[in-house]
Amino acid sequence: MTPRPRSIVVLTGAGVSAESGLGTFRDKDGLWTKYDLQDVATPEGFARNPVLVHDFYNARRRNLVEATPNAAHAALAELERRFDGDFLLVTQNVDDLHERAGSQKLLHMHGELLKIRCERCDMVRPHRDDLDLVTACPACGTAGSLRPHVVWFGEMPLYMDAIDDALALCDLFVSIGTSGQVYPAAGFVADVRRRGQAHTVELNLDPSDGFSLFAEKIYGPATDVVPAFVQRLLATT
Repeated sequence: MTPRPRSIVVLTGAGVSAESGLGTFRDKDGLWTKYDLQDVATPEGFARNPVLVHDFYNARRRNLVEATPNAAHAALAELERRFDGDFLLVTQNVDDLHERAGSQKLLHMHGELLKIRCERCDMVRPHRDDLDLVTACPACGTAGSLRPHVVWFGEMPLYMDAIDDALALCDLFVSIGTSGQVYPAAGFVADVRRRGQAHTVELNLDPSDGFSLFAEKIYGPATDVVPAFVQRLLATT
């Protein structure tokens, strides 16, 4: 590990929340083995069958409300709190477990499950209850215009300019609990490597598709490897 990093970017995926009881997507028992992503995670699927899409995300939302942060979330919040350099947590997850653990310097590049968006007026606001076709937008009053505030396949991820800026400056990039299959997040490690300024670390249950691009690799459950890595990192800073 590079001693005393000055700027850290951490990327997290579904694996960091799996031990909190939230389903991953691409593992052998992941959500995409039970649902067709074209039906529940694309704009076309929503246009075709909005009731199915709302049912899918209502179930995910209820599951999230009952979940609690785990030791990996807590360790990343501690790292942010104790690290005296620049820090950014970029998550592909739409859950709020990082926030509940205490993280503040984070960006949800794929949106947030506990928020809704109006396709007519672009209003975004918190929402913890079920959503259906008769729910009216609280801003413009239009019924049937609301959707989960999540980025579906074929849509542009959020905050990409800010993320690119942080990646360009970091000297430590850590990827946690990701499959390495979903772009643009899967390309972050290659972007950092091309610049040549950052040490790269993968913390994962198993090697990701891009594992060979990382200089350091540590495998095991997130609740084990993330706290251990954070404590080792904090001992050098």
